[in-house]
Amino acid sequence: MFTLEEVVDKIRQKAFLELPAVLYKKDPNWIRPLDVDIENIFDPRKNPLIQNGNCIRWILKDEAGKTVGRVAAFYNRATIKEEPIGGMGFFDCIENREAAFLLFDACKNWLTAAGLEGMDGPINFGDRDHWWGLLVDGFYPPNYGIAYHKPYYREFFEQYGFQNYFNQYTYHRSMYGTKLEPFVHEKAERITKDPRYTFRHFEMKKAREYAQDFMEIYNKGWVGFTGLEPMTLEHAMHLMDSIKPIMDERLLRFGYFEGKPVAFFLMVPDINQVIKHMNGKFNLLAKLKFLYYKNIAKSITKCLGIIFGVVPEHQGKGMESAIIVDFEHLVFGKGIPYRDIELNWIGDFNPVMMRVASHVVGGKILKTHITYRYLFDRTAPFYRCARVNSKERKTAGPATA
Repeated sequence: MFTLEEVVDKIRQKAFLELPAVLYKKDPNWIRPLDVDIENIFDPRKNPLIQNGNCIRWILKDEAGKTVGRVAAFYNRATIKEEPIGGMGFFDCIENREAAFLLFDACKNWLTAAGLEGMDGPINFGDRDHWWGLLVDGFYPPNYGIAYHKPYYREFFEQYGFQNYFNQYTYHRSMYGTKLEPFVHEKAERITKDPRYTFRHFEMKKAREYAQDFMEIYNKGWVGFTGLEPMTLEHAMHLMDSIKPIMDERLLRFGYFEGKPVAFFLMVPDINQVIKHMNGKFNLLAKLKFLYYKNIAKSITKCLGIIFGVVPEHQGKGMESAIIVDFEHLVFGKGIPYRDIELNWIGDFNPVMMRVASHVVGGKILKTHITYRYLFDRTAPFYRCARVNSKERKTAGPATA
């Protein structure tokens, strides 16, 4: 017998945060996220999506009153106008199918009552680069903001009826012992020899200028893809501010053609290599640990590629290669601690970026996450996520998981 309880007070809030620490206690690869990072998602003062939507959290208890599961459900009115699909996430559960299905049912029933027709999960109630997708392969220590799960979760999702909406890949490349392919350097050289092209790295004193450049490239390259709206300068500034505490300005690379922004490759140090020592806390002692492991012990040896983009008119001309070679030159400079790079969150709906990650960057798939979709009408046709810049959603037949 299990009991579902909504998270409405400090006691249940703590239980929600502490459950993963119990479930993953014996897993040496799991890294506890900072509690504040999770709580900010469900705080209306910190997450503006709550103002234009709704969210709810539950914990699941067994007969002895022990917390054995947790989950959240949410929706954003701005995105459900295009597609009436909500979200569920932050799922963790003991290895018990009945318990897992009770948590899934809670999400389905709550979203159905809100007028929605399906749910994606496990996903985040916020930006896609955090807590998105179910880890199904590559159970290595997670990067900052990337979900880590029990292997048996996959069976729960698929037995319940969730279907594979898209795969997300994390590509890894060691910066030492591997070299870029000769054709990459050849393409890059054609760009670097052309004086119309220049490269720079981010400078905090010019943050607004670089945020403007980021916004322009992003809006040319991504707008039109399902669920993404044009970025505003304020949003771009917010993104820059959000990574400011962990930023290494040298890792935010921009490419220009005749002074106009045409490409970026934005990376951050993987602070999970420090956070693993903090047990989810960010109090004074934890902050001192953070400073010690980051600045004295120099524990961060990996950087994360969080977003890569080239405007359409410069794609395929060598700019992809040029900005990667520009980064490689940086890595082999003095005082650079990074030995590995991982490119997070490359969806299988973006084959161009997959080719860049494998053929240009030289990365190999290290981890695979799946974003699932569950349609409440079990007779409705299921379609996998359309490819970037594709109209296949309107023309292709139903896909199977």
